[in-house]
Amino acid sequence: MISTSTLKPQQTGATQRSGMLLFWLAGALVLSALLSLLIGSTNIPLRALWEACVGSGDPLIRFVLLEIRLPRVLLAVLVGGSLGLAGAAMQGLLRNPLVEPGLLGVSAGAGLGAVTVFYLGSPFLFALPLGGMTGAAIAVLIVCLLAGRSASVQSFILAGVAVSSLCAALTSLVLNFSPNPYAAMEIVFWMLGSLSDRQFSHILLILPFIVIGSVLLLNCRRPLQALSLGEETAQSLGFSIRRVQFQMILGTAMAVGAAVSVTGAIGFVGLMVPHLLRPLVKGDPARLLPVSALGGALLLLWADIVVRVLPTGVELRIGVVTALVGSPIFLWVLLRSRKTFF
Repeated sequence: MISTSTLKPQQTGATQRSGMLLFWLAGALVLSALLSLLIGSTNIPLRALWEACVGSGDPLIRFVLLEIRLPRVLLAVLVGGSLGLAGAAMQGLLRNPLVEPGLLGVSAGAGLGAVTVFYLGSPFLFALPLGGMTGAAIAVLIVCLLAGRSASVQSFILAGVAVSSLCAALTSLVLNFSPNPYAAMEIVFWMLGSLSDRQFSHILLILPFIVIGSVLLLNCRRPLQALSLGEETAQSLGFSIRRVQFQMILGTAMAVGAAVSVTGAIGFVGLMVPHLLRPLVKGDPARLLPVSALGGALLLLWADIVVRVLPTGVELRIGVVTALVGSPIFLWVLLRSRKTFF
């Protein structure tokens, strides 16, 4: 029998390692955010950044920093963090490293809602993100209804795949009937994901949903630890499986739905970030949540830096970059897990 005195040093050591990892990721995130403010199509000196922060210096540089680059940095941190956090939560809930937040139909539903707003041509400023969040909420509601009262892992996965496929088909239908080819092109570009041309008003719109959703997910750390030992063990420890599932699905819908409604579909962040960071926390699903949030923010921030500095003439969409990086990692994860499926 393992004594309590033996377990406590192990737990303390794991906590210290997790704390150091969070510290280094947070430091890297701060430095990357600073770098993102300084570099781009036109590099800005560090002194000019300081002068802009204190309200002096060149008005044009101050405008570029505060009205163009700063919203992109904040949006990259919020969206990347929510995607990484939700991905780690969903992988822990469904106990499958191949799961990402889009599995529940959140991303596809948000895309359908936003595309519908594009098609209707609403002049309202916040119609696009509101339409995306509405579509995400409806998609998750349908997934929950299809999963039924049993709410097993398999039922959620099958329901999510069905709803995602339906939303993708309806999105294609809207594109097919779009009377304006320029509007159809705008829809396609939006679906590729981007952080450009976003304002502080968009950040303020989605910030409450992302914060509430992230808090709901972070509060599930202890139940996730128990679920890693099996549903029966979690129930014997006093956790309600249905309550945990509802809380995590609601948190994912709020955080990811709000994020996707503003930036468009950005794939693979929620898949590859938790998988890459899981070995660093020894597979602990509770410690993986905050680590994945910082990792997702860091990844999306660097993806945005890449799309701004590449000399491509036309700025790449950030969803294209994450897909190009994430697809090989997804195949690698799939190949490593093939013994589980066959």
